[in-house]
Amino acid sequence: MLIDTVCRFCSSCCPIEAEVEDNRLVGARRKSFLDPDKRLTCAKLAAAPEIVYSPKRLTVPLIKNEDGSGFRETGWNEALDLVAAQFLRHRQESGPQSVAWLRGMAADWGAPWDYANRLMNAFGSPNTIGNGSICFVARDFAHSYTYGSMAYPEVKSAKCIIVWGKNDGDTALGAAEGIHWAKDHGATLIVIDPVGTTLAQKADVWLQIKPGHDGLLAMAMINEIIEANLYDAEFVEQYTIGFDALKKAAAQFPVDKVAETLWLSARQIRQVARLYATTKPAAIIDGNGLDMHREVFDTTRAIAMLRALTGNIDKPGGDVLPQPIPVRNIQLRERLDHTILPITHQYPLFNTFSETWNNQVQGCVVDAILQESPYPVKMMVVQSGNPLVTMADSSRTRVAFAKLETLVVIDMFMTETARLADVILPAASCFEKTQLNRAAIRNNPIILQNAVIPPVGDCWPDWMIVFELGRRLGFTADFPWQTAEEAINYQLEPAGVTVEDLRKNGKTGLRIEALRYEKFRDTPFQTPSGKVEFFSSQLAEAGLSGVPFENGFGDNPISFADHSEDYPVLGISGSRDIRFTNSQFRTIPSLLKDGADCMVDIHPDDAARQEFAEGERIRIETPKGAVEMTVRLFAMVRPGTVRLAWGWGDFDPRANLNTLTSDDKRSRITGTSTSRSFMCRLCKVNP
Repeated sequence: MLIDTVCRFCSSCCPIEAEVEDNRLVGARRKSFLDPDKRLTCAKLAAAPEIVYSPKRLTVPLIKNEDGSGFRETGWNEALDLVAAQFLRHRQESGPQSVAWLRGMAADWGAPWDYANRLMNAFGSPNTIGNGSICFVARDFAHSYTYGSMAYPEVKSAKCIIVWGKNDGDTALGAAEGIHWAKDHGATLIVIDPVGTTLAQKADVWLQIKPGHDGLLAMAMINEIIEANLYDAEFVEQYTIGFDALKKAAAQFPVDKVAETLWLSARQIRQVARLYATTKPAAIIDGNGLDMHREVFDTTRAIAMLRALTGNIDKPGGDVLPQPIPVRNIQLRERLDHTILPITHQYPLFNTFSETWNNQVQGCVVDAILQESPYPVKMMVVQSGNPLVTMADSSRTRVAFAKLETLVVIDMFMTETARLADVILPAASCFEKTQLNRAAIRNNPIILQNAVIPPVGDCWPDWMIVFELGRRLGFTADFPWQTAEEAINYQLEPAGVTVEDLRKNGKTGLRIEALRYEKFRDTPFQTPSGKVEFFSSQLAEAGLSGVPFENGFGDNPISFADHSEDYPVLGISGSRDIRFTNSQFRTIPSLLKDGADCMVDIHPDDAARQEFAEGERIRIETPKGAVEMTVRLFAMVRPGTVRLAWGWGDFDPRANLNTLTSDDKRSRITGTSTSRSFMCRLCKVNP
């Protein structure tokens, strides 16, 4: 039997058909506009039954033995009663704010994020923290401050596509198919990436930019487009504010002045700026390569302004503004005592730009534990995340989590973080739970993630864990729903849509409003001025740059740049592999076949100079620590740089890339530190 649902093994939320026999998952395949023989295949989805029925799944609740020697199995009643008792103990001893909830990406950012916030807000703690300071929420923030919401590229209809800091062939196959289709039908493809990815090698133009300097390139392109009078003067005049301020700021970055710093030629920059400005329609795909850099906010703002400057915003084949689904905000933020500051209080604009994103600076979690500022955090619930591997400066993060009095982890598999936990609650996979994902409520159409099989063992879906914990904490009235369907119906009530409606439209999803373009002609942009804001008075009033980089590009954004004499090699955190998502799925045998290993990509010339051989294990060091990885010769990295595989810290603690990274210096506005690029040095493991 084939059942329509959504795969949530990564954040792409691909619509799929799950094949089920006798209540058991036997296979799954992606839906696509392409014929089956032309679709890209996802290794994770192909391995879905192996992941779901892995013998390494956590299938019963676990409580740490009193002597700390390991865990004992228990039932849900004892486990949740213990967790609830610790919530109440810490609230009585240190206030509700001493309990924090840290979210990773694996449970999605739609309703599951709302449920966790609802629980913590009812409890009285403002400290539900996401990972958006190092992921797309910081970019969402920048888009929103420019034109009101995060635009999405309509690549299939584009004639020019810029892929900036992204490689969808390893992250979002639906988007990759759209890019390839458009290119095959005549679109010009431009890739901006310091590494020659498979996509970069297929591009018409590849800019091998210096890592961390994307904002400088964006400002140089803006200056070139303005100076050459290639911008959309009518759109700028009618629908934007602050053009003169943007022009003045961009004038600091003429192409001839910045090209060498960017490791590019002036000709390359002019070519890309002019191609993008003169080819209509054009779309920009910005990605995670911009994240984990301190200047992600102004960088993304500048890229967003390129869209508006050229009139490619909310146009067919350009970057379209979403038409969000009307849903009930169920987070209960009004319950909070607003005299209790969140631990992220130093980032007020980031905390409040959205009604639902809330607190996203995860580095503040470590600060609050270790420095007890603005107050101590005593208890942490980690849901669908693995901070000991995925957060910057893993050594400091480990010290912090070891200091916690109580740690609860909700996950499918044992992780480095879970090993430190007092209680581990086994989570259901995406095939075992019905939920409303962020992708379903951000824009039409709405597609439901259906549970297609019963939970494996004694696993529970995330919604059930949160609801049951809420009731044990005394919030029965706030968690009256006995099923996911009841909760989803309540949240979707303003849209006049029910789960039954969504299931009837499972093949294509349910569109409740026809797709519209150029909505700005009759509806103002969702900004304070109602226009695209090249200059933001909100930012200026907060003492921040009203225009991106108006005071220059600032310090070198690469970590440990001041240690380059001792650490002369530029390390790049990458690469993503379609077989894995962050630190997940490296326990699955089929995904570890065919050369999957923790690799450091080195240019052959650099390897020869240091006498490194292909397949040799070498040591990579920064001022923060050292890791060991296997050499892979790769000519598509620039000499003097290396690309290091990320997310292997569970599989091999010696290869935990974030042992190398720093969280010492953060953005004033998003709390983002540069952990994506850093100076390092290489040596043999046994000289």
